[in-house]
Formats: sequence, C-alpha cells, structure tokens
Amino acid sequence: MNDKLKPLREQIDAIDAQILDLLNRRAQVAQEVGHVKAETNAPVFRPEREAQVLRGVADRNPGPMGNAEMQTIFREIMSACRSLEKRVTVAFLGPAGTYSEQAVYQQFGTAVDVLACASIDEVFRATEAGTADFGVVPVENSTEGAIGRTLDLLLNTPLTISGEVAIAVRHSLLTGTGTMDGVTAICAHAQALAQCQIWLNNNYPEIERRAVSSNAEAARMARDDHSVAAIAGERAGVRYSLGTVKANIQDDPHNRTRFAVIGTLRTGPSGIDRTSMALAAPHKAGSVYRLLGSLAQNGVSMTRFESRPARNGNWEYYFYVDVEGHIENPAVAKALEELQGNAAFFKVLGSYPVSLT
Repeated sequence: MNDKLKPLREQIDAIDAQILDLLNRRAQVAQEVGHVKAETNAPVFRPEREAQVLRGVADRNPGPMGNAEMQTIFREIMSACRSLEKRVTVAFLGPAGTYSEQAVYQQFGTAVDVLACASIDEVFRATEAGTADFGVVPVENSTEGAIGRTLDLLLNTPLTISGEVAIAVRHSLLTGTGTMDGVTAICAHAQALAQCQIWLNNNYPEIERRAVSSNAEAARMARDDHSVAAIAGERAGVRYSLGTVKANIQDDPHNRTRFAVIGTLRTGPSGIDRTSMALAAPHKAGSVYRLLGSLAQNGVSMTRFESRPARNGNWEYYFYVDVEGHIENPAVAKALEELQGNAAFFKVLGSYPVSLT
C-alpha cells in the first residue's frame, strides 16, 4: 500500500508547491491593485467584481470538485488578498453563532473583522456611523416572509444595499446535555419559533416557548441553564458546546433566509443583478397599476412585491419591490424614471449582484 501511495503523495506535494507559489503571486498582484485603488480612492471591496469571479469559477470548473466547494475556496482567496489592501469590518445581528454571522462569511470570506450587534437597529447605526464598513441584515425568510424592522429602517437610512446572501436555514433543538431532561422552556428568535411551529406542536406541545433576541442568544442561555433548550443552527451549537436533541426541525425543508449587505458603496453592474426600491402610490384609482405598468412596458421583470404599513395612522402603505437588472441597465433606468414620475414616494434601496446560492 505504501508503495502505491508514495508516488501519489509526491504528486500532491508538487502540486501544493505550485499552488502556494501561484497564491503568493496572486497576492502580490492584489497588493498592486490596492496601490492603484489607494491612488484613486477606489473602494477595496467590489461585490460585482467578486461575483463575476465566482460565477466564472463555476462556469470553467471541469470537476471533480463541485462548484460550491470551488467557489468557497476562491472566496477565501479573494478575502485573504483583499485583507492585504484593507481589512474590512462588518456588523451583524449577534451574538456570535447566528445565521447573520454565517451570511457575513459567505459574502466576505473569513479574512474580515466582525462586529456583533444586539439588534438590527444597531447594525444600521454602526454602519451609518462608520464603525463598520458594511452591515449584514436579514430581509426575508422563505417561510415567514419579510423582516419588518429591516424594511422600516431601509426606508430612511442613507445606506444602500450593495449585495445579498441567501442562507439555507437548518434549525436544531439543542441543550446543554443533549437531552430534554429537566427542560422547561424552548427559546429562540420569534422567526425560528414560527418556522418550527408544527414540529414543536407535534413533539413538545406542553413546553413553554420563549422568544429571545436571536437564536445564538438562546444557545448561550441553554449553555448556562440546563432547563432551557435552544433552537439554533449548527454553528451556534458548536460555539456554545451544546448537544443536539434533534436536527433539521424546521417545518419547511427548503427554508431559506435572504440577507442584505448594507453600506455606502454603490455597486456597479455584475451581469446578473437585482434592483430594490420602496415606493408609495398616490390616492387615486388605478395608481398602483400605473406604477407597476411601467415595468411591464419596458420589459423589466418584478421578482418581489411587499406591502408595509406607513405607521402614520392613516392606513397608508409603502411597497417594497425587487426587479431583475441593474439600475444602469437602460430598460431598468427608463422603467424606474417613469415609475418615479407616478409615485407619491420613491427610493432606490440598491442595485447589487444576485446571490450565488
């Protein structure tokens, strides 16, 4: 066996040496790019460029390694090279171990500094103040719908959406002992409790359910108090040394959460983009039809339409709309210009690359 393995291991060692050399050559070129960016005051993080690189990796990948695994490797390469220019700070809804933290690393790679925030509001404040270069906030869940607080804050913030990340949500029931012995309360974020409602009704209908600020906070509580069980993801379970009572308890096996990357960066076209906007219709018959008609007339596809109360007591609503394409696309630009002319309120929330997953 050793005689057969030895030449293969020698091949791997030789290939590893080539990879090491190429990675350092790439890093040197990245440093030169950083010098040019510094001269022109260009941003270090360009999500449209990184999206193009990762899509290109998938398009050119001959296998046997899968596209997702190959993209993960290249994301980390770009993250490490980017950190040679400047280490980016990203705020997220904490504490550590949340799906929001997972979304940070899925977008930026691990060569970043993270700032855990106690609330979505705090993520916005930290990013607006410049304490963080970017923030990552949940926008919608495929089971429970829009995250209302995020939509409300996007309405008034000077920040813009510069990227999106979609995360597969896999909830587990976790405890300090790995059993439900002595457990009197199941804790999680309200969204997670709702996403596991049927499973909980069928298995633990008698145990109190308690909403807390995040799933990771529930995991921390379960670590410190064995009368508490947490609903959280694998990352939180590992971080807080919890045992798994039952994995994958979400009611929808295809449960996903979409996150927005917010900051001051205006992202250029990547080739596969989305534009998000908020608008309000005048109090006239057919006003919503006229607003959205400009999209159809210009061949722009709408992918999302959400309504949200204006919270002024007058039964008025804001509409949150996503369309395919970047705002610099002529058809999108023309449709939005016409739409704005018919709207009582109009704001582009951002144009950004569509999530790779």
